[in-house]
Amino acid sequence: MGYRILADATMVVHFAFLAWVVLGGFLAWRWPWAIWLHLLAAVWGLSTVVFGFNCPLTWVEDRAREQAGSAGLERGFIDTYLTGIIYPERYAGLMQALVAVLVAVSWAGAAYRWQARRAVSAAD
Repeated sequence: MGYRILADATMVVHFAFLAWVVLGGFLAWRWPWAIWLHLLAAVWGLSTVVFGFNCPLTWVEDRAREQAGSAGLERGFIDTYLTGIIYPERYAGLMQALVAVLVAVSWAGAAYRWQARRAVSAAD
């Protein structure tokens, strides 16, 4: 029972992390310090895609599921829970590009807002 709860909790944290990777830069529009946390998450997310690094959250969930007597994850987290469920597998590259665009837009918007704040502060 405990391992099942750990596996499910890890899955929820993993979804939250993915949401942060995709949308966290937009929070930096309001809270500029958040960009540093988002930068770390985005670099990690990019490295898992580009270099094929395994996410420690996937490892924890997989081991917890195995200890609970369930089948572990046969593929990575995204391949298990998103690809083929949220979007068709043939659109995986498109989804990665969309995430990259969202991150770039969030960072550009954050930079614009920071510059606007500096301009207002300098005028005062």
